Amino acid sequence: EVQLVESGGGLVQTGGSLRLSCVASGFTFSDSAIGWYRQAPGKEREGVAYMVLRDGDTYSEDSVRGRFTISSDNAKNTVYLQMNSLKPDDTAVYYCTARQMYISRRESEYADWGQGTQVTVSS
Repeated sequence: EVQLVESGGGLVQTGGSLRLSCVASGFTFSDSAIGWYRQAPGKEREGVAYMVLRDGDTYSEDSVRGRFTISSDNAKNTVYLQMNSLKPDDTAVYYCTARQMYISRRESEYADWGQGTQVTVSS
């Protein structure tokens, strides 16, 4: 059974930082790609950043590029999202998701999702 468990969310002031973690189990971690998505109140879920675990290739969406960094510790089956220079617009529930091999920016191509972790950025 695929499990993805996010943690690390919280309340932070504008300009602050948080590091989210996603611990994965139930599939071959090193043969997968992980995506971080977020959903703000009243908005659709949107992609944030993605990583191919086999070779470390990453992609970040324009809204977070230069502020957020995705990384992994394959020995711990864990993917991180380091979030710096946070803004109130970054307030959302953050989810991690996984698929085989390659990154996709299409939410519909991910089948398994974590329960999410709340990030709130105060102004």
